[in-house]
Amino acid sequence: MLSPSFDPKIQYKRILLKLSGEALMGGRSYGIDLPTIERMSQEIKDAHDMGVEICIVVGGGNIFRGLKGAAEGIERSTSDHMGMLATVMNSLALQSSLEYLGLEVRVMSAIPMHSICEPYIRRRAVHHMEKGRIVICAAGTGNPYFTTDSAAALRASELHCHALLKATKVDGVYSADPIKDKDAKFYEKLGYMDVLTQDLQVMDAAAISLARESKIPIIVFSILNHDALIDVVRGRGKFTVVS
Repeated sequence: MLSPSFDPKIQYKRILLKLSGEALMGGRSYGIDLPTIERMSQEIKDAHDMGVEICIVVGGGNIFRGLKGAAEGIERSTSDHMGMLATVMNSLALQSSLEYLGLEVRVMSAIPMHSICEPYIRRRAVHHMEKGRIVICAAGTGNPYFTTDSAAALRASELHCHALLKATKVDGVYSADPIKDKDAKFYEKLGYMDVLTQDLQVMDAAAISLARESKIPIIVFSILNHDALIDVVRGRGKFTVVS
């Protein structure tokens, strides 16, 4: 499947979309909510149909969170590897949902598991995107002690993405939790160092530093808003740009 004609209204030709595992839960307390993943898949398809090259990194917190497991007594490296396997499960679910919509999708894992997905190879991932396929990068960086946020920044840098889109449950970055603090200030634009010095919890420090080094803007938006992804790639709607 070749990429469709590129829509001139699109601000970013190649993006990395970071989805949290929690975003896949919808209203559930655990696991994957199928209507939620189907809605996300439709928005991804809409962006793809406009000519955007897309790679995706999915978290695993809806199934298993490495830090939580470590806090409960599991050895940290083992716990992190369990979290990486959770991201593979989410990636396969997202792949199935996207393929149901007629898209070509490749799951590429940083931990080789040849019977269910491809190993992550940078040049092959770029080739897939150039051919109009969606690439889902699973298993984080393949190393313990690194979050999927760090994996997203790493893959965005390696694959020469024009922007890293972080999909969350809030519509941007605030000075405090907007759910708990009605007076929290919304930031339309921030510098990388602003995020680090103010400890704004956009992404972990390693991810922010890598995005800064690679000069990749981080766009934080709410995946809960209808057509939010399309709005972001067109440069409209409500979101925060970290650059």
